[in-house]
Amino acid sequence: MNRLLLYVLLVGLAGTVKAQTSNNIALAKNEFPKLDSNKNGVLEKAEINQIWRRISKYDADKNGVLTLEEFSNFEIPHLKTEGDIKLNVKYKTTKEEDLYLDIYYPSQKPKGEKCPIVLYTHGGGWFNGSKENIVKTPVDGPFLELVAKGFAVVSINYRLTGQKSVLMRDCVTDAMDALRYLSKNGKALGLDANQVFVLGDSAGGHIAQMITLADPHDFKGDENLYGYAYKVVAGVSWYGPSDFTVKELFETDDPTKEADRFGSRITKMESDPSKIAAMYKEMSPIFYLTPNSPPLFMMAADNDTTIPVAHAYHIKEKADHIGANVETFIVKNAGHNWRKAGGDIEPTLEVITQNTVDFILKFKKNPL
Repeated sequence: MNRLLLYVLLVGLAGTVKAQTSNNIALAKNEFPKLDSNKNGVLEKAEINQIWRRISKYDADKNGVLTLEEFSNFEIPHLKTEGDIKLNVKYKTTKEEDLYLDIYYPSQKPKGEKCPIVLYTHGGGWFNGSKENIVKTPVDGPFLELVAKGFAVVSINYRLTGQKSVLMRDCVTDAMDALRYLSKNGKALGLDANQVFVLGDSAGGHIAQMITLADPHDFKGDENLYGYAYKVVAGVSWYGPSDFTVKELFETDDPTKEADRFGSRITKMESDPSKIAAMYKEMSPIFYLTPNSPPLFMMAADNDTTIPVAHAYHIKEKADHIGANVETFIVKNAGHNWRKAGGDIEPTLEVITQNTVDFILKFKKNPL
């Protein structure tokens, strides 16, 4: 290679790395004080609980907290979009932790109008994960498309059942509180809480179903947010469970997976059989389905051994029986997260993404 050309390439690369580092430091300086809730100048595990596992490696002196300098070495995961971005907006404080959401605006906001919302509820078995899951493939695909189509995408944290005091019900309530927060602050944030769409994967797919179908008045959360109304137009569930009361729906050919493997995340230490049955029913989206429910798109994988495809067929059968609007989309040769399971997935990930986006666009006011 020509020496001059090599020099130019190296200088250009160094400039790019320097710019990326500079941008990261600037972003870190902006986000650090938001996350430092007790304002003691360092980030503790309790303050960034949901990303601590991935960020703790930047704790250079291994003292269990992160300084701004250490935090600046962490590239904050977020979608790379052309519009404005608001990261780490605190929407709720709980006894376990503060909860945050990220907002991705379209590059062209409607003049004098609020943006319709697409809420992302992340997967992770109600036990793991965070709002930063939105940057992972295949999840990122639909959201990048939806931002480009004029939606504001909102990715949220919710409490996780890995904490002893948290039930699956709390995950659902937190997600509803996030929407109440967006309703309460809709004017300031430029968001239309009367035009909400929900998309979640796995456990987040279950939460998406709950938000779409259940009455939020049954899930009272933060008193400062309760009563702020929102309207869900339609929901999309990627391989989310629809009914916990029928254990056979969770049976698979995998001998390591018990049919009742998620039960403790619903009930924890409850031992009364009648209360356990009621708690299972409360967390089952199928029992909230009515002829007047918003449209729901159940997308599932035929060889999924985590959340079997039977869940999609199960809720579709009830929907057809009562006249509710539920569509199904089954991906062949696929496992959880649309992984290959028995061959090349059919249709392709690109088609899955497009069908997801098309379903939401079908119900958007004034589609582009």
